This record gives sequence, C-alpha cells and structure tokens, in this order.
Amino acid sequence: QVHLVESGGGLVQPGGSLRLSCAASGSIFRLYTMGWYRQAPGKQRELVAGITSGGSTKYADSVKGRFTISRDNAKKMVYLQMNSLKPADTAVYYCNANLPPSDYWGQGTQVTVSS
Repeated sequence: QVHLVESGGGLVQPGGSLRLSCAASGSIFRLYTMGWYRQAPGKQRELVAGITSGGSTKYADSVKGRFTISRDNAKKMVYLQMNSLKPADTAVYYCNANLPPSDYWGQGTQVTVSS
C-alpha cells in the first residue's frame, strides 16, 4: 500500500514558478514509477511527467523545457518544478505511483495560473 500526499499548489502569475511535492509512504517506494498528472475542468486527466525507478524521465510535449520531475528515494518524495507557467497549465495536479498491478493516486493539488 502506498499513500500519496501532494502539496505546493497555489495561485501564480503567468511566467511564474511553482514546485509541487508528493510525499509517499510504503517500504518499496524506490521500485515505483512515479508520475504527475493533471486534470483541467472539462478535460481528461493527462500525464505531465513521469520518472522510473531508475531515474528515466518523460514529459508531455506541452511542458518540455519548462517542467522538471525529480525523486528522492531516501525521503520518499517526488517533485515537479514548474517554470514559465502559462494559463493553460491551470489544473488539479495529481501524484501517481505505479508498480503493476498496483496503482495509487494522491488527492490532488490545485494550480491556478492567472494574472
């Protein structure tokens, strides 16, 4: 069982930055592929960024060069550094832990980019 708690969301102006954090419980956190997803009103949930147990990363085309995902296995933390934020980045951001067949989600944190 893995319990995920996101933090760091908020209101930011276009061009600003935020750092999301995801705190995880569970003894085998290091084996999970971790991801950040987001869901905007009226839209499907989409993958923003993912990082494997080995540290390989992938990003949605819309955030490449602006967002960076990282993990600290010793602290059981995953981070999403978001720079050059745009209004289109406004959404609820969810942390995900995946190790088939297990799949866990956090409760989400709201990110609003607006002037």
